[in-house]
Amino acid sequence: QVQLVESGGGLVQPGGSLRLSCTTRYTSIFSIADMGWYRQAPGKERELVATITLGKSTNYADSVKGRFTISRDNTKNTVDLQMNNLKPEDTAVYLCNAQFGINNFWGQGTQVTVSS
Repeated sequence: QVQLVESGGGLVQPGGSLRLSCTTRYTSIFSIADMGWYRQAPGKERELVATITLGKSTNYADSVKGRFTISRDNTKNTVDLQMNNLKPEDTAVYLCNAQFGINNFWGQGTQVTVSS
């Protein structure tokens, strides 16, 4: 079982920024998997935030376009999510995802709370 580990969550005021990072000790993942960030707010379904392919093509939810940037460093085995101009509606648990073939792995998530 591949374990993904997220970090970088916390409490931030509206308009602020946070940078989330995801890594794993199974470093070969970063040479074969498409990676992504999802989020889940209380009482809501899990939703896609951003994805990045092996070739570094990116895709974003409309709600975060222009504010969030996903990136990956296959040499450092990390995938990051830079979040700017955060809004209260961005409050959620953010989860890292790795997909290759029929395999789909998740981290346990990191809490992001946007509040004044």
